[in-house]
Amino acid sequence: MQLETIPSNHREQEILRELRLAGGSCRIGFLGERLAVSVETIRRNIKMLERNGLVRKVHGGVMLAEAMTLTEQPFVARMEKNAGTKQLLAARVAEMIEDGDSLFLDIGTTTSYVAQALRNHRNLYVVTNSVAVANALATRNNNRVFQAGGELRAHDGGSFGADAIQFICRFNLQFAVLSVGAINAEAGFMLHDIQEADLSREAAKRAQTCVVVADNEKLGRRAPIVVQDPTQFDILVTDKTPESAIAQMLAENEISIVYPTR
Repeated sequence: MQLETIPSNHREQEILRELRLAGGSCRIGFLGERLAVSVETIRRNIKMLERNGLVRKVHGGVMLAEAMTLTEQPFVARMEKNAGTKQLLAARVAEMIEDGDSLFLDIGTTTSYVAQALRNHRNLYVVTNSVAVANALATRNNNRVFQAGGELRAHDGGSFGADAIQFICRFNLQFAVLSVGAINAEAGFMLHDIQEADLSREAAKRAQTCVVVADNEKLGRRAPIVVQDPTQFDILVTDKTPESAIAQMLAENEISIVYPTR
């Protein structure tokens, strides 16, 4: 069994904590300011952390070694991964939504499964930036589907940018159903893409209830972009009991945990 490498002193632990809070990377000068020590001291500690394989020095700064691999797979591959679990989560979200409700669904793979789980609902008022969601729910059961404009991304069929955000801001909805790339106790809810995070923030502001749906592989992981203040979220739908630190973060921010019915 391979043992996990641990930082050798308190300051190294502080550096790792600050890097995680910063989304995985930052400048050395920023760490010095945060920890109230000299840049030379930070550099010495970083040298030891790098020797132990915990960080990587980059031009002008430092990055968590784990962040070097924090990139998402293509959309189709992510749809296939943990498909059964995502379908269970999607079915649970669909149970919360009634005929005639209004909601936003984002570009995530799990939210695409939510759209499929809603195909028997009627008179839904759906706002989305996802072609997959629009295709699943438009022209069915008297639904009204509003697609955010702009260029569609080649790898996932999502629309982003200023036009998409401006479009989202015109609505006042009952639910925002959002996906995330990672959840941890220190930074909360995170994504891999800054455009997705920008749009998710606006969608959450326009909804009475904000639901995050994420399978257990997102728990305890990290991604480069913090979505927003956790207090903006209301419900986490997941399939596994979070570790105590994450559970405490959720409780402190009054976020309910909902599990699928099997």
